[in-house]
Amino acid sequence: MFVDEAKILVKAGDGGNGCVAFRREKYVPRGGPSGGDGGHGGSIYLEANPNDNTLLRYRYNREFKADRGRHGEGSNCTGHSGSDLVLQVPVGTLAYDEQTGETIADLAVPGQRVLVAQGGRGGRGNQNFAKPWHQAPREHEDGFSGEERHLRLELKLLADVGLVGFPNAGKSTLISVISAARPRIANYPFTTLEPNLGVVNADGGTGGHGTELGRTFVVADLPGLIEGAHLGAGLGIRFLRHVERTRLIVHLIDTSDSNVDDPVHSFQVIRGELEAFSPSLVEKPMIVVATKRDATTDRTRLEELQAFSREHNLEFHSISAVAGDGVKDLVRSIADALDKIPRPAHETTLELRDTTGEIDENAPGHDSHPAPIKNS
Repeated sequence: MFVDEAKILVKAGDGGNGCVAFRREKYVPRGGPSGGDGGHGGSIYLEANPNDNTLLRYRYNREFKADRGRHGEGSNCTGHSGSDLVLQVPVGTLAYDEQTGETIADLAVPGQRVLVAQGGRGGRGNQNFAKPWHQAPREHEDGFSGEERHLRLELKLLADVGLVGFPNAGKSTLISVISAARPRIANYPFTTLEPNLGVVNADGGTGGHGTELGRTFVVADLPGLIEGAHLGAGLGIRFLRHVERTRLIVHLIDTSDSNVDDPVHSFQVIRGELEAFSPSLVEKPMIVVATKRDATTDRTRLEELQAFSREHNLEFHSISAVAGDGVKDLVRSIADALDKIPRPAHETTLELRDTTGEIDENAPGHDSHPAPIKNS
């Protein structure tokens, strides 16, 4: 099951309390205070895992808590710190603070780890309050509370090329021909109910026995759009977020005799749905592809779509994915277009937090707001 949204609660561990104790040993008069500090609470991280492709694990298990720090003990023994908790998410996941709407991180690089909930600092024991004028302190600090956050996780698949178009335009057939992906293919609308990814080798190499693999790119087959999708018609536009990360859009249009719709009108409808979702989508480079050429006997509408594409400076191809006509030329053209489009520099959206696993001494709620000192 493909799940690209999830809401979870993360609670970092609380810090342990400081201890009040005095050293009392034979032949050691006035041993002085010996209360240890509390241990730090465990923090919670998100880590991008390249082996995951869905947020399904967070659909039913939605609360995650890290271990708390142990309390300090006598003989100046510091409490054990709580273990950190690392939550694995697919590459391409964005994390938002559900309450403030703040973007915490964009996990676009495999292995990237981001701190989302800081563990509480342990409280100080009475050994820290000893002064020349106050040699038997009974003060101590309670541990700080760990951060608690409601997070919204949103997955945007990382692909170089996005295939868009009306249902039954031939998107699934094309991706099954040019890659090893095997999506469901049938002669009825909305066969594809979730995005499919396929890796395409543009130059025909296999990568084995010393053969170079050549240029490769990732293609995303997105569920079909229809007019009014931005208002919720059909499958809506919930999958269009996966197009936002692509560098190139390939717009497939059915020009076969069995399709009664005007191809130019079909192009304009889908373009309007893309713009309604995000104006940045229509600014992406686009290739227009007329599909099902083997089932097209009347070439009038095909030629009209070609003329329209030429008028708007859009690269045009005509293919038959079933027969393989024009597919190789299309794949090479896609690879050539990608060579001219720079890859985005994947950076975390807002790097607000320390990711070393250490307690940030300047973090709000820690040393900047000292815990109340208690007398025992």
